[in-house]
Amino acid sequence: MEPPEDSKIGLEEAEEIILRWDSTASDEARDKMIFDGDRLEVDRYLHAVDRIQRSISSISISDDQAKVNSAIQIAMARLEDEFRNILLIHTAPIEADSLTDPSSSTHSSSAASSSGAAADFEDDPYEDKDDDEILQRGDSSNSVSYRSTSSIREIDLIPSDAVIDLRSIAERMISAGYLRECIQVYGSVRKSAVDSSFRKLGIEKLSIGDIQRLEWAQLETKIRRWIRAAKVCIRIVFASEKKLCEQIFEGLGTAIDDACFMETVKGPAIQLFNFAEAISISRRSPEKLFKILDLHDALMDLIPDIDAVFESKSSESIRIQAAEILSRLAEAARGILSEFENAVLREPSRVPVPGGTIHPLTRYVMNYISLISDYKQTLNELIVSKPSTGSRYSGDPTTPDMEFAEREGKTPLALHLIWIIVILQFNLDGKSKHYKDASLVHLFMMNNVHYIVQKVKGSPELREMIGDDYLRKMTGKFRLAATNYQRATWVRVLYCLRDEGLHVSGSFSSGVSKSALRERFKTFNAMFEEVHRTQATWLVPDSQLREELRISISEKLIPAYRSFLGRFRNHIESGKHPENYIKYSAEDLENAVLDFFEGCPVSQHLRRRSH
Repeated sequence: MEPPEDSKIGLEEAEEIILRWDSTASDEARDKMIFDGDRLEVDRYLHAVDRIQRSISSISISDDQAKVNSAIQIAMARLEDEFRNILLIHTAPIEADSLTDPSSSTHSSSAASSSGAAADFEDDPYEDKDDDEILQRGDSSNSVSYRSTSSIREIDLIPSDAVIDLRSIAERMISAGYLRECIQVYGSVRKSAVDSSFRKLGIEKLSIGDIQRLEWAQLETKIRRWIRAAKVCIRIVFASEKKLCEQIFEGLGTAIDDACFMETVKGPAIQLFNFAEAISISRRSPEKLFKILDLHDALMDLIPDIDAVFESKSSESIRIQAAEILSRLAEAARGILSEFENAVLREPSRVPVPGGTIHPLTRYVMNYISLISDYKQTLNELIVSKPSTGSRYSGDPTTPDMEFAEREGKTPLALHLIWIIVILQFNLDGKSKHYKDASLVHLFMMNNVHYIVQKVKGSPELREMIGDDYLRKMTGKFRLAATNYQRATWVRVLYCLRDEGLHVSGSFSSGVSKSALRERFKTFNAMFEEVHRTQATWLVPDSQLREELRISISEKLIPAYRSFLGRFRNHIESGKHPENYIKYSAEDLENAVLDFFEGCPVSQHLRRRSH
């Protein structure tokens, strides 16, 4: 509170007032604070300081000059203590409900019982909340104002009457040449408040080296927490500190409010951004891509707020750091995608998966690019160049071909996703060669390409980017593999059911060689039993595809066997031990086909029905 203009006070009286409150001279002065007591005494003291300051230019006698200078020093020491005390009294961590969404009863109740520990911001319920919701709310207990971005919410950190007192002290300290002391006191007290808010938000003091030494699983949790905390730090904590600096110091000198603001938040801001910087320069690996994109998106979203809060020349380094981290995160994402493509192409495993089922690489890659498609908005902005691919003219047998002319109109990101699928199939084709059974080679490719097709169909975003033309091409590929499997397995089995080689010409018999016929039945039985025993252990994990394949086998096998049986049954049954040759009915075979592709061993002998 400013003293009344009409108050008159002499120089000696002013000196007496200042000396009376010299904390080095008496216990009473040391134990009591002026601004905690009577407002009239506050007014008298401030006016005494003003009177002393005005007298400096008019005093010519050296003894008087020395007395005035001594009084000024005592007064400034006292005002510094008062300034610190007011700040300390009114400095407390931002209340928990100011850092959460009051529209959520869960948040309100947890905030009410909160003790201010870091756990306040570590619980999963925050995970699903929109941080912009949290930051854009109103608060009946705080005065809220908005700057250039609607997401910034400034809280009054100190009551207005205390702000007036702080400003009145700062004005006198600065005019007396004690600007540095004023800034130091202000910065030390307010920085401790910011540090307290950081602890409440779960922001740890970790160096870049500390962060890079952590396991990725730990970092994933910390990234989620950092994203939530960073939004609160920039939009509430730092923005509110900036407002307080302006309330106290604006207009008292050139950019003094900016200087106090940076004294308070520069250290915490560097601590905050060091985490994102450490992630941006960490060793690249595929599993990091999505958290890096989360971090990139969060920081991109915060850039307008960072520019608004750190708008001054003195805080330019913070803006530059944030922009550089954003750029490095973008480059890291591009680099990881390129390295992922190379890893898929070069994945070295040579041990065939049992039963020709879906290879773990196929599942991993397709799940990975499905997640990539979820980030298409960001990645379409970051991925601006086509993949480095082989060409049918390159002659490089270690790299598949892909001609971009066939993919006109596709975004660079879509081309990268198609390229990943191309190289995945190229790698799988190489892995299929490790199966010794040609039928299993085709079954393996059928399973894996079918899985790729189903994953693309199951993701609208991925399907849109891959396109129906390429999807049809892959569908044709797995159907061809299914056809090739059937040829490799069943052509030789069905060959046993032909008529050729069974008829005897120029004979008085029936014209059928019984010995050849018996041998033919024995061969068919042995071959079918071997296929049944083997292929029951093979696996087609997709139930619809498995059923379609069984139906296709039955449609070829059962009519052929039933016809063969109808033509030649009598020739066998009229002889000795027909059961040794006609071992199965058509229904037995039909039931046996149901055992195929379940991935389970079956008994040595087929289930037989009575004939």
